[in-house]
Amino acid sequence: MAVGNRGLKQATLAQLRAFVAVAEHLHFRDAAAAIGMSQPALSGSVSALEEALGVQLLERTTRKVLLSPAGERIAARARVVLDAMGGLLEEAEAVRAPFTGVLRLGVIPTVAPYLLPTVLGLFHRRYPGMDLQVHEEQTSSLLEGLTGGRLDLLLLAVPLGMPGVSELPLFDEDFVLLAPRDHPLAGRRDIPREELRGLQLLLLDEGHCLRDQALDICREAGRTDGADVTTTAAGLSTLVQLVAGGLGVTLLPRTALRLETTRNEYLATGCFAEPAPSRRIALAMRTGAARQEEFRAIAAALREAVRPLPVWPTD
Repeated sequence: MAVGNRGLKQATLAQLRAFVAVAEHLHFRDAAAAIGMSQPALSGSVSALEEALGVQLLERTTRKVLLSPAGERIAARARVVLDAMGGLLEEAEAVRAPFTGVLRLGVIPTVAPYLLPTVLGLFHRRYPGMDLQVHEEQTSSLLEGLTGGRLDLLLLAVPLGMPGVSELPLFDEDFVLLAPRDHPLAGRRDIPREELRGLQLLLLDEGHCLRDQALDICREAGRTDGADVTTTAAGLSTLVQLVAGGLGVTLLPRTALRLETTRNEYLATGCFAEPAPSRRIALAMRTGAARQEEFRAIAAALREAVRPLPVWPTD
């Protein structure tokens, strides 16, 4: 498919896609890998685009690639064109055959291991015509992928408060306190939140939304921002092992409890007094997405599918 003005050669969408990839990566090899094109073909496409438009888009040196002033302006316009074309194709696919084709689902790491069995089972039973592709990333990367068109739908904790992104709530789940088995709070069913003020708290690394949620809960309980958090982990499994080793306590979503603590005799849980701290899990989509009715139907189906889990589906 080609676009052009009188007197100029036509620029193709493939050329625009190649140029945008180079503009994002500023590296021909990385750009070629990102869009599944050989490096010579990508370089040729960008050169053909420069010829078609009659402007130099890139400044090539032996060590790096830079955008020219014209290239910076045209890259922004090219992204708009590609996004619009992607929306057009998505709209046509949705009208032609609902619940078919590729669905790129982004999931946060503190949800993926515990919810994906339910999600995959639902798609296998109810949406066999959909090619579900799953991407596990942190929230900021997922949102960038959603707004940039790399991802179609997200499964993550909300609220997000992000313009242009609509949330489809699925369920709420409580947090429990995970502690070594000999901890004074182990096994209690009515822990006041105020107990969090003086505990040796273990958290996930920066960038995980679960870390921010845990810190918010602690602040609400009166824990000061300056309270020490001396040990962190990249994932929940490591965090649980640190607790089992006696380094402190942590807050664990109830959906993670069975998978992460089964057959570990060094761990014990404690439940908070009502109302227990909780988090909300939702699907997120671009506002006005062409497939929004499909996504709403998937959200409704997921609310029913999670009922056997220790959660409270939203209405």
